[in-house]
Amino acid sequence: MSGAEDYSRLDRLVHRLAFARPAVQLSAADMEDGMFARDIAGVALDRPIFVTSLPRAGTTVLLTALAKSPMLAAHTYRDMPFVMAPLLWSRLSGSFRKSAALRERAHGDGMHIGYDSPEAFEEVVWKTFWPGHYKDDGIVLWQATDRNAEGEAFLARHMRKIVALRCGKNATQGRYISKNNANIARLPLIAQAFPDARIVVPVRSPLEHAASLLRQHLNFLDQHGREPFVRRYMADIGHLEFGALHRPIAFPGFAERARGLDPRDIDYWLAYWIAAFNHVAAADPGIILVSHEALAGSGARGVTRLCAAIGVEPGPELSAMAAAFREVAPRAGDHGADPTLAAEAETLHARLVASSLMVNQT
Repeated sequence: MSGAEDYSRLDRLVHRLAFARPAVQLSAADMEDGMFARDIAGVALDRPIFVTSLPRAGTTVLLTALAKSPMLAAHTYRDMPFVMAPLLWSRLSGSFRKSAALRERAHGDGMHIGYDSPEAFEEVVWKTFWPGHYKDDGIVLWQATDRNAEGEAFLARHMRKIVALRCGKNATQGRYISKNNANIARLPLIAQAFPDARIVVPVRSPLEHAASLLRQHLNFLDQHGREPFVRRYMADIGHLEFGALHRPIAFPGFAERARGLDPRDIDYWLAYWIAAFNHVAAADPGIILVSHEALAGSGARGVTRLCAAIGVEPGPELSAMAAAFREVAPRAGDHGADPTLAAEAETLHARLVASSLMVNQT
């Protein structure tokens, strides 16, 4: 299903049943463990790839490009609503599986999606096993010590299920890939729990990025006001970035920076950008930083370098991967941004780009 706006009344009923309480998804996952034990047994958890950043940094296009590799397995819209039991739901829904032409997603940003498009549904697992991090006024950062043996085991098994489902007969060589913007709040924990993981963080020019964040916040304020089910859908899958659901991640120093700022103003999002990427800059040096603008303008050469960094052979899919990226003309203007904030953000951005993967070098 390509988004909440496409749901029929029956689809909405099934969604509400699936997300009525965590026990529903967990019970389905337990049943799946028994039914598909042999499918899962042969799949190793090999170097999972986590694509994360603030939303609007280019994470979706990055996932869309990399997921074209037949050896990389991601969630798709077909996994909804039983995202924690993807093999079981694929079996149950097979007889009434829908096909649909690509359509522009709710962000109105030119990205087109369909039922088989990769999407970010992993957050449902994190919400289920680390509920204490989700406060009414924001999301608390995960530390390396915030281990949860049950949650980590479930997530590892879940990743193997996605590989089994998407890679089929080639699952023994497949790898999991996710795009989850909230994973920017979990960098140290992911590095501890999955030490062979590849964590890719795209970085976008701060004024353009903040302007895009502001546009989407206003967009979803409108959508959430008009469409209660869209709000319910996004809350259930843990997409709390924008609109009436906006809960900022509690990056160090953000509360002080944001005091007196309004999320309907670009300075709020610039302050958020600075706090977020100061957090990224202080994280594990093994994180792979990628300039969104450099990657978008580097074609096959840039994709080849990124694939080498994450240990993926692009093969004949290279052209399709490179075609997923497109250079976007700047739209931000100055938007009346505070010049001190803008200068601080640009200085931080230059430092991050200097330590990023050099995708456009000859």
